[in-house]
Amino acid sequence: MSDTTSIGERIRYLRRERKLTQEELAEKLSVTRQAVSNWERGVSTSF
Repeated sequence: MSDTTSIGERIRYLRRERKLTQEELAEKLSVTRQAVSNWERGVSTSF
């Protein structure tokens, strides 16, 4: 990953590396699947 990689791209990359769905990651973080989707798409960066 390069220095210009967005937070959302990094989240997506790491999630896929661990073979997790957005739903599975959301459960682990106690957030909604929509929150994970928004992070990955750069719509929201609120954590």
